[in-house]
Amino acid sequence: MSKEISLDYIKKFWPEKAPDINVVQKYVSKYEKEKIVIKYGGNVLIDRKVFNNFIADIDVINKLGLSIVVVHGGGPRIKRELDKKKIVSKFINGLRVTDKNIIDTVEEVLIDFNNDIVNSLKKLGSEAASFHTKIDNIIEVEPEREELGFVGIPEKINTNLIEDALSKNKIPIIAPLGLGKNNQTFNINGDTAASAIAKKLKARRLILMTNVEGVYDDKKNLISEIKPFDLDNLIKWKIVEGGMIPKIENCVDAVENGVRGVVILDGRKPHSILHEIFSDIGSGTLIRK
Repeated sequence: MSKEISLDYIKKFWPEKAPDINVVQKYVSKYEKEKIVIKYGGNVLIDRKVFNNFIADIDVINKLGLSIVVVHGGGPRIKRELDKKKIVSKFINGLRVTDKNIIDTVEEVLIDFNNDIVNSLKKLGSEAASFHTKIDNIIEVEPEREELGFVGIPEKINTNLIEDALSKNKIPIIAPLGLGKNNQTFNINGDTAASAIAKKLKARRLILMTNVEGVYDDKKNLISEIKPFDLDNLIKWKIVEGGMIPKIENCVDAVENGVRGVVILDGRKPHSILHEIFSDIGSGTLIRK
């Protein structure tokens, strides 16, 4: 959207506790020719109030004419469904070992969640397009490791389908699923899928919504901005540990390969995405060169 947006128009949908409405046009101009990839995942997926806030914010960004792509996870929902079916999961380095039984459930849950996001956005007046293994698959994968079963690494990404949806002012909603040989469905780590898509699109921003504020220093203070080299040191000094390590590695990989900046922010905080995109202060931790 290259034309000036009137304040009266923005007032129709701008939330009360969002950033200053008077500076919105400045940031629309900043991002109008750019792409923003948003990964919605982690435990924030379960809380319906958080989900509704997320949907409302995505709707706002879409109404301002910015090009956003949403990649969603589904871990907690998958766990809930597997528990219902009494299927026990095993993990290797944080990745779920995915056999034939489990991949069917994973695919079913992720497609159901994908449809939930699309339909919720439609109710607010934003058109969205589903991308997953049953409709417009965009990710071709290679198996990650044999012992993980049907867990894949993105090998090829069909960005033409994404670009086509964006050109029609539709929001691409992408499930972290891909197809391998013989059209076999594979599960993909959500951060890995989002990072691969952001790199291919040369996105201005990759935003990872999680259930933590961002990256902390050794005194547990939130770091507002950090460079990849310093992140490597945080891992080396064991200030960043556990499940945060693969997330950080994906962030660094994205920044080193064409993404201008990656942000880790707390998806539980109301309007955290709007504060990140439409203010100088931002939200969470920004990683860039």
